Amino acid sequence: MPVKENEDLVNGLIRFAEVLVIDENGQSLGVKSRREALKIAEEANLDLLCVAPMAKPPVCKILDYGKYRFEQQKKAKEIKKNQKIIETKEVRFTPQTDMHDLEVKAKATIKWLQDDCKVKVTVRFRGRQMSHIEVGKETMRKFLELISEYCIVEKAPQMEGRQLFTILSSKKKS
Repeated sequence: MPVKENEDLVNGLIRFAEVLVIDENGQSLGVKSRREALKIAEEANLDLLCVAPMAKPPVCKILDYGKYRFEQQKKAKEIKKNQKIIETKEVRFTPQTDMHDLEVKAKATIKWLQDDCKVKVTVRFRGRQMSHIEVGKETMRKFLELISEYCIVEKAPQMEGRQLFTILSSKKKS
């Protein structure tokens, strides 16, 4: 029966001829045959789990497998709970974007920053607008001025192809 990558080698699934056995107290019992190791685990009314299958010889530990799985799941749940995913939102406009439109976009950006999202602000240049990059830089400056008290400029405005962009993050709450 093939063993999946994330499946543990327990009791009958262990196919090594000889294994290094560690008892439930953490004491090494030495290298034993597979059959001997399974017999020792069965006598202790516990399971034999292969904890290091790539070692020479493979290392197996005698333990309560149900309790072990429960602890592993509990640790994984705790790690997942403490993990913080930072979302990146994007705001786009052109060099000719009007002040009112910038204010509307600034309001949305401030909301995202307060929700601890990172924001990528992009000014897109089309056609002949590329010959007047300074107009786009001025639009970007105005936009950054509107939201300056809510954000930190993580990456200064820079050109990448036909876009001028910057990355913002929220100011830490004191």
